[in-house]
Amino acid sequence: MRVIELFKEITQIPRCSGTHQPFIEYLQEFAKINNYICKIDGAKNILIFKANGNPAICLQSHYDIVCLDDGKIPEIIEVDGYLKAKNSTLGADNGIGCAYMLALIEERADVEYLFTCDEEIGLIGANGIEFELKSSYMLNLDSEDEGEICVGCAGGVDIFATNNNDKLIPNDDNKKLYEITLDNLDGGHSGVDIDKNIPNALKLIARSIKECAGELLDISGGERINSIPKSTKAIIVSNTAPLLTHKNMIVKQLDTSTEHYKKIDENVLNFLYTFANGVRGYDKELGVVLSSINLAIVTNELDGVQIQLSARSMDNDELKIITDETTALLQCFSFEVTTSGKYPAWKPTYSKFTSKVLGIYKKYNKEASVEAIHAGLECAIFKEKYPNMQICSIGPNIYFPHSHREECEISSVHNVYKVIQDIISAV
Repeated sequence: MRVIELFKEITQIPRCSGTHQPFIEYLQEFAKINNYICKIDGAKNILIFKANGNPAICLQSHYDIVCLDDGKIPEIIEVDGYLKAKNSTLGADNGIGCAYMLALIEERADVEYLFTCDEEIGLIGANGIEFELKSSYMLNLDSEDEGEICVGCAGGVDIFATNNNDKLIPNDDNKKLYEITLDNLDGGHSGVDIDKNIPNALKLIARSIKECAGELLDISGGERINSIPKSTKAIIVSNTAPLLTHKNMIVKQLDTSTEHYKKIDENVLNFLYTFANGVRGYDKELGVVLSSINLAIVTNELDGVQIQLSARSMDNDELKIITDETTALLQCFSFEVTTSGKYPAWKPTYSKFTSKVLGIYKKYNKEASVEAIHAGLECAIFKEKYPNMQICSIGPNIYFPHSHREECEISSVHNVYKVIQDIISAV
């Protein structure tokens, strides 16, 4: 199938968030070969369209991918009907959406094709978009469940906290140094996977340190602010060897003695240990998580310990509450706090376009339904920027995005492509 071929082709192009030029150059050449116009705006978004076209619909995907290892190009393999990658994220989020659009360009479909940048690090491209779109409808291709038509999503805020209150302590009790390492946990998307009881590496290591009455000297862990952390490492002093809180945890006593040690403020460990990570509210009517917060990254920098968290909610008022509460809590633990990357919730909206998409989908899948998801979609921003545009989102089955376990069902890619083709023909 051409969509799969194109997906494999673009995985070889560097597309980690923040990297733009290689894919821009690829699309410029691709548009030229297929006699389309290609425009780039100041935010590095890309719009492709026919010179004399009359498009009714805009297809939209973001072209950046989550790279847990910076700059790593996915090595794609096929296993039992699934696309996977060797020791990296797959990039099906949102590379499959981009591949759909490329295949339709080759089919000469009269559509506006909008490729946005840096979605994974704060919906930056969508927020900075400069294009005036002609279309009455937008079909976002960033959903990850076949048969579901998304008409609502969570908003989010990134929270950043710094504590620089470490102290030099005499080692009067001759405490021992230990290195604790935890790696190769499952990880996952901090929105759609937050209710799946995936272990959080930062919470596990904090528990191990706290339960042996350890004092924290160094810590680093987590991969991306929108991922559930799968690895972390810490160095502590303690009179008692740390207990294992996960089968993947390794504890090593360091063959070093010290008369003094630089202790990280105990408030840092107390916060990591006591913080209520995960789901904070559930919407029974929508059948989806209402609010959540993910403890994502901890680093020990020259200017102090840095903590990054990601808050989400389907309701903008609830999002403000969880952000304000977390900020106040961090301040009680002696952190300085800032927030950024805020994007609004997309209130579930059922439009005529949604009804049309649902009718088409049910021809292929009788179980097709309208849903909302607990993850951020650019649709929320586009609904504000293009208020007269009717928008919904679909996509194939993609499991465990933002992790090394990410996989995409090949048959589902085929099925959704047929739906997209019919939607284009129907509008």
